[in-house]
Amino acid sequence: MTVTLPEVVPTSPRSRLDVRVTGGIVRGVDAERILAWRGIPYAAPPVGDLRFRAPQPVVPWEGVRDASRFGRVAPQPYKSQFKGARPRVPAGEDCLSVNVLRPATATRKRLGRPVMVFIHGGGYSVGSSQDFTGRGESFVRTGRVVYVSFNYRLGALGYLDFSRYSTPERPLESNLGLRDQVAALRWVHENIRAFGGNPHNVTVFGESAGANAVLHLMATPAAEGLFTRAIAQSPPTSASFSHLLTDGWAAEFVAELRSQRPDASALSPNDLLTSGAVADLTRASVALQARTPDANPGTFCLIPVIDGDFLPERPLDAFRHGTAHRVPLIIGTNEREGSLFRGRVDILPKSPMRIAAIFDHAPVSSHDAMRTVYATLPAKRSSSDFGGDFVFWYPSLQIGDFHSRAAPVYAYRFDLAPRLMHMLGIGATHGIELFALFDHVDGPTARAMSLLGGRELFINAGERMRLHWLRFACTGRPDDSWPTYTESDRLTLIIDETDRIESDPRGERRAVWQEFLPNF
Repeated sequence: MTVTLPEVVPTSPRSRLDVRVTGGIVRGVDAERILAWRGIPYAAPPVGDLRFRAPQPVVPWEGVRDASRFGRVAPQPYKSQFKGARPRVPAGEDCLSVNVLRPATATRKRLGRPVMVFIHGGGYSVGSSQDFTGRGESFVRTGRVVYVSFNYRLGALGYLDFSRYSTPERPLESNLGLRDQVAALRWVHENIRAFGGNPHNVTVFGESAGANAVLHLMATPAAEGLFTRAIAQSPPTSASFSHLLTDGWAAEFVAELRSQRPDASALSPNDLLTSGAVADLTRASVALQARTPDANPGTFCLIPVIDGDFLPERPLDAFRHGTAHRVPLIIGTNEREGSLFRGRVDILPKSPMRIAAIFDHAPVSSHDAMRTVYATLPAKRSSSDFGGDFVFWYPSLQIGDFHSRAAPVYAYRFDLAPRLMHMLGIGATHGIELFALFDHVDGPTARAMSLLGGRELFINAGERMRLHWLRFACTGRPDDSWPTYTESDRLTLIIDETDRIESDPRGERRAVWQEFLPNF
């Protein structure tokens, strides 16, 4: 697919907005002390014969390409477990685009400014670089960094493994969303200098699924050398699975897709997948992910697969074995990760049936101690905290333990929430820190959270957090008040009304989890 725009001769002040990148020239916009380029292709459109294939090189264009608007978001449901893009937001399979923001002032740094690359979350099902987290203005207005965000394939098109149905005539490859992320980082490495960024000083960071992506990139050989630092906010750390599970999900998906297309009963799975309408693929994906938490408690079907090739082993195992990329890492979780997952987004092991399934895989000798730990909590929060600790908190501690043997690690826990969130029994839940970190405190959600007070404290905590992230991106370590994390002391920054350092916070609970999941 070639986009052809009228030839434009660069003239001042447009000259600084016209940048040559892989594929051609793009023209950005000047917006309130920030220069922005949006919707730049970093790979060929993964459509037609390229559906379910690894990302291919950018298709060149003629003339000057308008880069004032975001590119299409990845196909996604807007009414499902997770809230997706609004129906009127342009979406499509041709979604592999990147956005760059830089300060309007020139840099005095000979090698260029440090680069921060954000990976959006959304359960590998929804989300895009158009979300407030992908815009990053609060980071760029400091004048210290170049900020990058991008879209990648989601749902069945990016995170279900259909390689079992691959044929020589029509190959189907695995880990497509992860491959997209590597391709985006490679684009940054090859092009960011043209935007005043330093390709040898790149920090990759993300939250939730985006943080899961960060840890997978640290375990992906093809990503070596493409980033120098990493930040993982609330990662579902253990979420990547073997073909044993993913093949079963692929078969379920094909059966679901076939049930929606009775006219296609004669088609092979390969033909069904490659010819299926995007809307049908999306509906089948929603149906599969709704069933998974009960059918396989503690798992999520839209996730990378350990294919032994592009992703040789689980991130947990890569960190355990010391084969993960040895870059400095910030990793942390929020105090009440599991409290958000209720109602239609209840995907964690929180119900009695799901919790029992987790216990079935743990040593019997550890059961009583685990029940005792959570029995001390109020009844309404014990199951949600168990689920949040199983998915987010405990495996993140393991990553910190393992990686601290090879590279600097800085651990944190975000405890601060406005008063209303505590009254609702939610507290500092999954994703709440994003509103503070990205200074997105004037939107309707953030204003509603602070109706009963706590707004200024929340804003101040976000500013302190943002300064840590910026200093880490610029120098490789946060503020001197934040010590490194080691297995011997587990020093952790607690971000609250007043920040503090604690050694091995919730140590008794951690010790019980170690007995409960000895081979996690």
